[in-house]
Amino acid sequence: MAIKLGNERLFDNHFELISGRRVGLITNPTGVDSDLNSTADRLRETTGIKLVALFGPEHGIRGDVEDGVHVADGTDIRTGVPMISLYGATNEMRADMLDGIDIVLFDIQDVGARFYTYLYTMSGAMAACAERGLPFVVLDRPNPIGGDIPEGNLLDPAFSSFVGRYPLPIRYAMTIGEIAMLFNDIHNIDVELYVIEMAGWKRSMSWSDTELAWVPPSPNMPTALTTAVYPGMCFFEGTNISEGRGTTKPFEQIGAPFIDAFALADKMNNLSIPGFRWRPSFFTPSFGKHSGKRCGGVQLHATTTTLRPVTAAFHLLSTLKSMYSDQFEWHVPTKGIHNFDFLAGDDSVRKALDAGIAIFDLLNDWAQQRQPFVEIRKTFLRYQ
Repeated sequence: MAIKLGNERLFDNHFELISGRRVGLITNPTGVDSDLNSTADRLRETTGIKLVALFGPEHGIRGDVEDGVHVADGTDIRTGVPMISLYGATNEMRADMLDGIDIVLFDIQDVGARFYTYLYTMSGAMAACAERGLPFVVLDRPNPIGGDIPEGNLLDPAFSSFVGRYPLPIRYAMTIGEIAMLFNDIHNIDVELYVIEMAGWKRSMSWSDTELAWVPPSPNMPTALTTAVYPGMCFFEGTNISEGRGTTKPFEQIGAPFIDAFALADKMNNLSIPGFRWRPSFFTPSFGKHSGKRCGGVQLHATTTTLRPVTAAFHLLSTLKSMYSDQFEWHVPTKGIHNFDFLAGDDSVRKALDAGIAIFDLLNDWAQQRQPFVEIRKTFLRYQ
């Protein structure tokens, strides 16, 4: 059975939700159906509704803005409707942005990792709609790294930020619609929420199983394989080691000028981490860390679809700290908190790595720590 996405089922099975209404749509280039037709275009062309505003997350409506760069408001070049940035002067949807709107739709492909900002663009928009008494509709999509393997530690609310707002594990194994239901209930957003579920998706599916085309949700997420390693490899953003930005394999390879690629690959392969092989890699980033400098490092190659990327990345971090204790550095703290700690959701992970605590001990602690979330999560699962 072919997968039918939430945006397709909106038009085919739930059109009454938007019929006769002025619609605001939160979207980006991933907001397409299985034939790559844009949800924004379909809304604009459909009789009986009016598309009145497009809201863009980090990277913008058209996905052409690099990470962390503010996006300006404007007029969308395709639909001609106002384009309102949710990653500019503010990262939050304000209630006054909803003037003249009857209902808000959310159609963005998530990547299944706690620190991807689209989650909090969504939760902030849900809160704004709750304040205005407007319904909020999530057009559900597959979790590209599967929906059955939670992984990593829970975020400490004291380290809440736009790369982690709620106590989720790094990999929460839910669809964007399921996580919206959890946010709404557990975190008391209390918006009038509708999730248009998919048909045909199963929790055990990898992205290749879906047979859907991959549309990059951000400039440094070029392939579905990138999402498979991202929940672990993103942590290198918090170090002086390149996470591969400025190359054709962001997050799939890491490196720095001081790393012996062959020695590192040998050490990582000797660990026999299930699902991965490590290849010596050399690259010169065109931007980002070590721009214009030749870096040695490793590229991850997946050997199975049931990966544990967080496990793999923390073994890699620990190995690098051991091999290059004099050169390895955490990013300089910002406002008293390390960049790494925002990603990790607390400071105990960095301190444990500094203290040389065994990675297996960390992983065991995390498994116990996230068990309450695993139980809560079951309440909101809508797919087998």
